[in-house]
Amino acid sequence: MLGVLVTTLATIAALFAATPPSQADTNVCEQFGSAVIQGRYVVQNNRWGTTAPQCVTATDTGFRVTRADGSVPTNGGPKSYPSVFNGCHYTNCSPGTNLPAQLSGISSAPSSISYGFVGDAVYNASYDIWLDPTPRTDGVNRTEIMIWLNKVGPIQPIGSQVGTANVGGRSWQVWAGGNGTNDVLSFVAPSAMSGWSFDVMDFARQAVARGMAQNNWYLTSVQAGFEPWQNGTGLSVNSFSSTVNKSGGGGPGPGGPGGGTACAVSYATNVWPGGFTANVTVTNTGSTPVDGWRLAFTLPSGQQLTSAWSASVSPSSGSVTATGLPHNASIAPGGSQTFGFQGTYNGAFSAPGGFTLNGTACAMA
Repeated sequence: MLGVLVTTLATIAALFAATPPSQADTNVCEQFGSAVIQGRYVVQNNRWGTTAPQCVTATDTGFRVTRADGSVPTNGGPKSYPSVFNGCHYTNCSPGTNLPAQLSGISSAPSSISYGFVGDAVYNASYDIWLDPTPRTDGVNRTEIMIWLNKVGPIQPIGSQVGTANVGGRSWQVWAGGNGTNDVLSFVAPSAMSGWSFDVMDFARQAVARGMAQNNWYLTSVQAGFEPWQNGTGLSVNSFSSTVNKSGGGGPGPGGPGGGTACAVSYATNVWPGGFTANVTVTNTGSTPVDGWRLAFTLPSGQQLTSAWSASVSPSSGSVTATGLPHNASIAPGGSQTFGFQGTYNGAFSAPGGFTLNGTACAMA
């Protein structure tokens, strides 16, 4: 009996040792301080319009505003733009990004965002798309596209309303103007949207059609966050994703449409009643490095992730994506990266049906 107890305790100890804790939240209070999340995006405090204190806390999948003191007049610019971005912002480039990228060379740029709102502040929830004639990674770009998914209080976009448009299957008020530094094209939702998945290129093409950009210009960054004028504590970006797929290349990963499988995945599990762990190894079988790898797969119904290690994995159920961390974000030709996760399940246990690496289907090893 004692031997069984010792064996059981040893098994439990080994399981906990193999399951590192989730990454701790990072508090950022410096005026232009930042932190990396998901191994590929940058959260920035970006307090540029006030001297009042502001802090954001970077989470595993987004950020929340934990302090936003003071207010500024609502007929002027906001206090700040706490946000998360893919690309380059004043020489701060997100890990593994393939931005800047020329608009004519981008086939699609799918993105998704989920917001958390508060009721005691004046702000907009905005998604920014930055365009420039050159592939610059510093300073302000020529044209800023703003998507206002929520507007709270007596504020309005720069310029004046020039009409309405249907973009991404939704109707928007369209505003145009300039702030003395760059042109601004804004799309304002008629009612609050707490989340959305869309193609950034739908809005970039609108800028081209309206003469505010050209196809030979560059997409330099996409950013999602808030512009607060008054208060703002408690606002949050719960999740954020952004991918830029190059024309004819099938995306930033190896291979492309018709290019054959350039990756292989092994999926090893340890299963017990109601729970399991999985160790996943993804191998680059192509001839070029994979920078900023993202492995997508669908968890079978009834499975729920509780923790992960050596990668950021989100959301916790359904269609999930594992993203490399800063220290393992690249896979050399012939090389591999391994990550793992723990979860729970209901009913019969099964493995995911397939995996894609940066948009390319992988063989099972």
